[in-house]
Amino acid sequence: MGAGKSTHAGKLSLTHGAPCLNLDEWMVILFRPDRPETDFMQWYSDRKSRCIEQIWRVACELIETGTDAIVELGLVQLADREDFYRRVDATDYTLKVYLVDAPVDIRRQRVRERNQQQGSTFKMEVSDEIFELANAAWQEPDEAECAERDIQIV
Repeated sequence: MGAGKSTHAGKLSLTHGAPCLNLDEWMVILFRPDRPETDFMQWYSDRKSRCIEQIWRVACELIETGTDAIVELGLVQLADREDFYRRVDATDYTLKVYLVDAPVDIRRQRVRERNQQQGSTFKMEVSDEIFELANAAWQEPDEAECAERDIQIV
């Protein structure tokens, strides 16, 4: 959170003339009214999986019609990335992964500012608690993952 993923994906979308399919946007539009005050992580995880499934289907339709797709999923855990890699590997699609990161203090401050300003990349308020949970979940790609995939560090 707060690394600049949505900003970078928006730039890629403009550069490549391709739509950006952003998980956070889908989650907010489809599920924000139903978000519970407690037990948030299990609730989020279930809905995230369903959104990723539908985003994948839309991305495939775009690619099959000759349009690139920018997919911004924020796959912070290796297992989630591996699931996505398996999907791509089952096709003849080309995948380029952009790793967008920044130091934790900068990311935390960006999230706090985004909460206050509610500018173009604001999707939902992110509490310090949620930020810390997401930050703790982050598993940086190791050398093997980087060697197997076209990963560009931004």
